[in-house]
Amino acid sequence: MRTLFRLSTSLSLLLLFVMGQASAAVIPYGKNGKINYNLQKGTFDVLNGSVLLLEQGFSEVGYQKTTLSSKDYQQIAYTQSKVKDAFGSGIKHTFLLKQNGLPNMRQIIYTYTNRDYFFISVSLVGSNLESNKMVPLKGNLVDSQLKNDASSLFVPFDNDTFISYNAVPLKAGVSNPSAEVTALYQNASRKGYVIGSIEHSDWKTGILTVMNIQQQATVEAICGYTKESITRDKIAHGYLKGDVVNSARIFFGNFADWRSGMESYAKANRLAEPPIIFKWKNPTPVGWNSWGALQEKITLEKANQVVDFFADSLKAFRSEGIAYIDLDSYWDNLLKGGLTGDYAKLKAFADHAKSKGLKPGIYWAPFVDWGFAGGGKRKAEGSNYTFGEMWTKVGTGYHDIDGARALDPTHPGTRQRIAAVINQFKACGFEMIKIDFLGHAAIESDHFYDPQIKTGMQAYRSGMEFLLKQLDNKMLVYAAISPSLASGRYVHMRRIACDAFKSIHDTEYTLNGVSNGWWQTHLYDFIDADHVVFGDQSDAENRARFLSAIVTGTCITGDDFSSQGKWINTAKKLLSNAEILKILKDGKAFVPVEGNRGKSASPLFVKQVGEVTYLAAFNYSDAEQNLKLDFSRLGLKNSEKYEALNLINQTESPFLHNQIINLPAKDAVIFKITSKK
Repeated sequence: MRTLFRLSTSLSLLLLFVMGQASAAVIPYGKNGKINYNLQKGTFDVLNGSVLLLEQGFSEVGYQKTTLSSKDYQQIAYTQSKVKDAFGSGIKHTFLLKQNGLPNMRQIIYTYTNRDYFFISVSLVGSNLESNKMVPLKGNLVDSQLKNDASSLFVPFDNDTFISYNAVPLKAGVSNPSAEVTALYQNASRKGYVIGSIEHSDWKTGILTVMNIQQQATVEAICGYTKESITRDKIAHGYLKGDVVNSARIFFGNFADWRSGMESYAKANRLAEPPIIFKWKNPTPVGWNSWGALQEKITLEKANQVVDFFADSLKAFRSEGIAYIDLDSYWDNLLKGGLTGDYAKLKAFADHAKSKGLKPGIYWAPFVDWGFAGGGKRKAEGSNYTFGEMWTKVGTGYHDIDGARALDPTHPGTRQRIAAVINQFKACGFEMIKIDFLGHAAIESDHFYDPQIKTGMQAYRSGMEFLLKQLDNKMLVYAAISPSLASGRYVHMRRIACDAFKSIHDTEYTLNGVSNGWWQTHLYDFIDADHVVFGDQSDAENRARFLSAIVTGTCITGDDFSSQGKWINTAKKLLSNAEILKILKDGKAFVPVEGNRGKSASPLFVKQVGEVTYLAAFNYSDAEQNLKLDFSRLGLKNSEKYEALNLINQTESPFLHNQIINLPAKDAVIFKITSKK
């Protein structure tokens, strides 16, 4: 017979399972959540009240070319202890699993009375262990909300190669892997699950969702996930080693509105891995970046002309008096003698920008070699190492993507080169830096220069921490191509998608990122829509592109303001709209009204600022569209009377439940909605 012994102290409760009757640990969380852990089987069920959410959950670990399951262990000891951390006061529930011939397994569940979600992790405990795959959570999602028109959200690992978010219809036979997090939701009711990792310093995590023919969804949170089309890796995840090997903590929550769940998840990441970068206390960034139109045509004269245009003709385009003028790739046109040469022209540009009341910015990709075709014997700037010594080793070759080769972030040559260039930028007086192709620093390698670094995410952490030390709190740090979740600790501002320019398709692509990734506004200080280019597009397309930036939460323009064209008057008109620019003050993104849009984007976005509701509406098609405005979807009260001010043409009208607005092709509009007095 099996016997259950209970020992308790003021700090902890010990339930020791030896031999005897079946027993379960019942763990409450949040308002109505409950986890029933079966101490005989090593499995657990998750419920919300009486509604079963996850059935037969368990953990797995890869070990010595086999897979260990929590269901394999016969002896399970359960303890609980109080914790007080960034999430508040909670309970740490520890399950120590033992079985002859196997290393110990440890499952840890964290619960908090004021959090409607919990975390779970798994560990191997023993001596000289190693693993490159740990699955803290695996099981069946059984709530009926997933049976009708449900979607499984694909979240990209990064924003490279014009990758899109994708709300995949969850039908029988569908398998959908997602990087770090997924939401499984029913768009009409908005009910859904959010499952994802909240730690990114050691592991790449994949969330795999599969719908079987019985319309039952299985979910698996895999620490150690690599797939070339998602994480860019050509080799398996690196091994973590030690007497204790820990997975990342996995967030699990079921929400009445999956959108609030995603925002809770983003905030949890911010708490679990708080920023290392210095706290941003200045206004929401606005400004200009040269990649939108100038690109390789940068000269000192043209850069200064852009500064002059902002100073003379765009005086209203400021965020509390501040705007950035940022030189992107090809700024080295202004150098003499390469990266360690003469920076006099760059300093002259920075000085000119400051003299006009603007902040100068610069660009660099610190972890890539663009000249690798020239061979590995080239000497790296600022060091005595060759590029060949610094290249990240991957299998029998190297990691190449976007026309650039990855540099080992832990190599002293990479670091000496970074220090040399960043010191030049600081000496020039730059106050912003756009850093790019950061995903190259997170790639898995056969081995890194630093023997303590075993995985791509450890290399990324090491490289980014070194980079921040060189920047020395001197600049606004903006990430372009970069890991979506792991970068939150290291930058103030991150681009939500890949390059976008001026067409309605660019607008739709950007807003695909906002529709499905707006929640990152709670992970970063700011997310950005990339350079807003007007060019010679129609007025309608220009309105849509401008508003795509407003909806994202910042605005960086990109036209060639050193030359004449239609874009000049467009910029003067749109970028001087004080009522619209005021929306940027808090730097936060709008929330999508609709999900379930595949690789497209929601047509409607809302943002609440005090008593004011802002509504942005987009038509991505080539034909005019009529959009129905359902107050219940917009977060407005059916019984309330509202007025709407069109901030584009400054017309005011009553705003009615279920009214229809007509949008011309490739156009957008934004309303300021207030209660009618």
